[in-house]
Amino acid sequence: MKRCFDLLAAGVALLVLIPLLLLISVAVAVSSGWPVFFRQARVGFRGRVFCLLKFRTMEPKREGQRTDESSFEVGCTRRVTPIGRFLRRTKLDELPQLWNVVRGDMSLVGPRPEVRQWVQAYPERWAIVHSVRPGITDHAAMEFHHEEELLAQSLDPEKSYREEILPRKLDLYAEYVRNRSFRGDLAILFKTVWVVIRSNAQRAKCEGRQVKGSREPQAEKQRREVGK
Repeated sequence: MKRCFDLLAAGVALLVLIPLLLLISVAVAVSSGWPVFFRQARVGFRGRVFCLLKFRTMEPKREGQRTDESSFEVGCTRRVTPIGRFLRRTKLDELPQLWNVVRGDMSLVGPRPEVRQWVQAYPERWAIVHSVRPGITDHAAMEFHHEEELLAQSLDPEKSYREEILPRKLDLYAEYVRNRSFRGDLAILFKTVWVVIRSNAQRAKCEGRQVKGSREPQAEKQRREVGK
């Protein structure tokens, strides 16, 4: 039942979202060139490696930079493009993974797949997680929707991810494997939409306050000049 729902929902979503997908593709290509998609090897169901798709949100690596999957990018925002920041904030960069769902690499709901480096960090725990298909969203994805900000504040992002964030994610992944249900998956999908909307609304509100705060000194100066 889960696979049938995934296939139907992802297929319909891809058809409905074609205009949006094309628009994002053009925006990425015009703003930062090719390629439009980011591809990375991830470990999935039963330990099988597959190619995960996202819209590219970072500048392509220059010659001489590390390109292997072990290079730690999470928390590093130096190469994130302006359109990439928007795509990450709204999670629109994840939309190409609907194709991964159609292919059978992923499910709509399930533990997020990782690169081999982080699977090898906790192989016994990942063996349990890999008993189900990885997903686009789950409880861990919602709890750590601000993961980049957390890691950006760390003196050692790689250590923080390995020793703090990843173990917590694995706890949530294992809990999902034990208690997964179709009804639970639907609840996660709806909650994910709510978390994304709420997070962006809060961010917009904070940015609005910052803009207002930066304008107030100038407005006060103008009022004083008028009063002279």
